[in-house]
Amino acid sequence: MGKLTLTTFVTLDGVMQAPGGPEEDPSSGFGYGGWMVPFYDEGVGAFTTELFDRAGAFLLGRRTYDIFAAYWPKRTDPTDPIASRLNGLPKYVASTTLKEPAWAGTTVIDGEQLQSEIMRIKDALEGSRELQVHGSGQLAQWLLARDLVDELNLEVYPVFLGAGRKLFPTGGLPTAFELAASRTTPNGAAILTYRPTGRATFATFD
Repeated sequence: MGKLTLTTFVTLDGVMQAPGGPEEDPSSGFGYGGWMVPFYDEGVGAFTTELFDRAGAFLLGRRTYDIFAAYWPKRTDPTDPIASRLNGLPKYVASTTLKEPAWAGTTVIDGEQLQSEIMRIKDALEGSRELQVHGSGQLAQWLLARDLVDELNLEVYPVFLGAGRKLFPTGGLPTAFELAASRTTPNGAAILTYRPTGRATFATFD
């Protein structure tokens, strides 16, 4: 059985919106798109390659799927570690509006079936292969609220924005995690891998 992993880029103040460019997601008047790009370096690239090497399938929210589908099918180099996986492996999109996806290998899952389909997909994965979620803010929050994330990769970049959609919203489930791996990159990103251990507990110092 495989596992579901969630990977997302976040700022120091927890913003995950539009890391890759100004036009990626300007919703709610967000004007800081592309905040991650100045910090991208070979360390981030190495982690990304390792991550995609573990993929068995992808689960994406509609917005992230549309961004990926507009770019990655045009990258046809079979040696590209990201394009080869995204184009060659099964892709699942959580959406109630997408009806006829053009990207080969895509299956649409509506909300009512999503949880049961996640379990089915994980059961079908070989060995330690991963059902990977990248970005996909609303989907990520939905998964976290239902304890469906087996492993969380946070790429924390050294920038503070003061505005934008955050990964962990007010009202989320109090959850404890254990640190499974960590590294830093030359431009100051911290890549942290966490595994949930159950509900958060609380105490006081004696």
